[in-house]
Amino acid sequence: MTPFFRLAILASACLVLSGPAAASGDPAMDGQVMRINNQWAHIRYQIADRDKQYEQLAALAQQAAQVAARYPNRAEPLLWQGIVVSEEAARANVFKQLGLATSARDILTRAYALNPKVADGGAAMSLGVLYYKVPGFPLGFGSTKKARAYFEAALRQDPAGLDNNFFYGDFLNSEGDKVGARQYLTRALKAPVDARRPVWDAGRRAEIRVLLAKIAKGS
Repeated sequence: MTPFFRLAILASACLVLSGPAAASGDPAMDGQVMRINNQWAHIRYQIADRDKQYEQLAALAQQAAQVAARYPNRAEPLLWQGIVVSEEAARANVFKQLGLATSARDILTRAYALNPKVADGGAAMSLGVLYYKVPGFPLGFGSTKKARAYFEAALRQDPAGLDNNFFYGDFLNSEGDKVGARQYLTRALKAPVDARRPVWDAGRRAEIRVLLAKIAKGS
C-alpha cells in the first residue's frame, strides 16, 4: 500500500525539540516529559523494525496521554503527546494514518492555543510538519499555506534551532526550493550539540546530512 504520508513524520514532532527539555518551573512534570522525550528518541532512532516501532509508539502515546492528563492546561505534556501520536501515525497502516494524524493535529493545536511559544516554537513547528506531510483535500487536511505560516512562527521563536531549521528546509525542498532548503539545512547543522539528548541530536544531524546529499545529487 502507498503510505499516507509523503515521508515519515517527526518528527517528530514532532518533534525532538530543544524547548521541552528546558525547565518549566515544575520539576516533576519536566522529568515525566523528558522520559517521554527520551523514549521517543530511542524508538525513532534505535529500533529498526517498523512494526516494533509502531507497537512501542502506541504504548508510549498512552503514557504521554496520562502525563498530559496529570497536568491539564499545560502545553508541554500536550506537545509531547502530539509528537508521539504524529510518529505513531507515520508508522501505522494506511487505514489508521489519517485518524492518528488528525488526533495529533488536534492535540498540538490545543498545546499551541495554551502557549504558542512553548518549546521555542515547538508546537508551531510540529503543526507545520503535519500540514505539509499530510495530503490536502479531499484526502486529508494538509495545507502548504498553513505549513509555511507555522514554520515561520516557529523560526521567529527559535531561528537557530536544529529541528525548526531542519523541517523548514525539508519543507522548502518538497516545494522545489533547493537553494532555500540548503540554506536552512546548513543552518540546522550549526545548532549547538545537545549533550543532554545524544540519541536525538546525532540522529537528527544524520538525517540532515542525508537530505543535503540528496539535494546535491539533484534527487
